[in-house]
Amino acid sequence: MTLVRFEPFKELEYLNNRLRRIFDETPVSVKETPGIFNPRLNVYEDNQNLYIEAEIPGVHKEDLKISLQDNTITISGEKKFEDEKKEKTYYRIERRYGSFRRSFSLPAEVNDSKVEAKFDNGVLKVTLEKVVEQQPEEKVITIQ
Repeated sequence: MTLVRFEPFKELEYLNNRLRRIFDETPVSVKETPGIFNPRLNVYEDNQNLYIEAEIPGVHKEDLKISLQDNTITISGEKKFEDEKKEKTYYRIERRYGSFRRSFSLPAEVNDSKVEAKFDNGVLKVTLEKVVEQQPEEKVITIQ
């Protein structure tokens, strides 16, 4: 028999992610929502690992932070608006800037000492080794 961890806030997390996705996909100007920047993520697995890929163009590696606690991963950072010439007049700004923080529960238990992160061409790739669940051995008891 497999024990399943009770997660009472799983539905709220799902609802939060859905609402965030709806608002992130709605085109708005920076003046309407300053400081909003949420990178898009893919989370997938194979037999040994969980993988997270995040598109974070325009962010420097030094401005990223990844933390893992209680099987919850948090990716945070900041995409800075770099305008060196103040005399420019912008008519439209569609690129998003600001700090971001994405945090979610992982779908499987992971070994927190076996985490690898690479950042290349604006794509962050995190590899997390899954903990192999050992099936409890059946012990046969002899009847006397």
